[in-house]
Amino acid sequence: MLPALVVERLPRLVRAIRCFGAGDNGDEPAILADELAGITAMVAEKFTNDRTAEGIQRACFLTVGCVSLGIEHDVQDDDEEAALDYLVEEGAEHAFQVGFRLIRDLAALPEDSLVGEYDNDPVYMQRRMKELFVDICSADPNQNWSGPERYEIQLEQRKAVQAIVRAANWLRRHHYEGPINDADLNAEGVIALAVIFAIEGGGRIVAKTGQKDFERLVSSVRKNKPDYEAGWAELMAKVPAQHQAVLADRIASYREHCTVIQKIRSRASIKTLFAELENYAGSELDADYA
Repeated sequence: MLPALVVERLPRLVRAIRCFGAGDNGDEPAILADELAGITAMVAEKFTNDRTAEGIQRACFLTVGCVSLGIEHDVQDDDEEAALDYLVEEGAEHAFQVGFRLIRDLAALPEDSLVGEYDNDPVYMQRRMKELFVDICSADPNQNWSGPERYEIQLEQRKAVQAIVRAANWLRRHHYEGPINDADLNAEGVIALAVIFAIEGGGRIVAKTGQKDFERLVSSVRKNKPDYEAGWAELMAKVPAQHQAVLADRIASYREHCTVIQKIRSRASIKTLFAELENYAGSELDADYA
């Protein structure tokens, strides 16, 4: 069996610079080198340690990666001559700024569906951006680099989380007892409650609950035996189009796998069902009897 071929994939900046011909390139190589040196000095001052050789090297790697990320974004195909033309015409600093904005915007997206007050803290946000910058943009000029691929994966993941958080926030604003303004948010928990309570029918949106209201739900479902699908359809009809995909996905999952829904018509005790509900609703469930 032949060994798998390793395809060289150096940072885009390095591949573009290689396109400088052996002949006369005028002042372009020197101008580009001077610009990259200035960017590296700035990165060393702000993100690494400009007093040590290791700090300068790390800053160099970050500069290479961030400029490469900017090139990858603005020069869509693999034409390295086009990448070099872009660098010469627009400048390395422009490419760096494009790459850095991508990282900054990525860091602003939620990483998971548990959102706390600290997530909007400026110090925490700055630290989170720096960690992403280092994780994605650190690129050894002499080694293969997968920064753009890792950026795209993170972007898709965080966009999916953002959609969940936005759907949960909409449900909170339209909670049947009035808007919920808690700083902490368990987005999956909010959506779980909305989907579970929707089986009763009537289109009432529940984004937070306590044991008393849950007992009422169980009693109602056992007595009236509602059509779950009709209840979910009523919920979907109330939710704006931009949030429907998230709700539809959770409904499809809970239809098959939600133990609360599976057991609610059985002889299971309220205590058992409430414990099951905690697994789905988490912090959005008021444990105290209300």
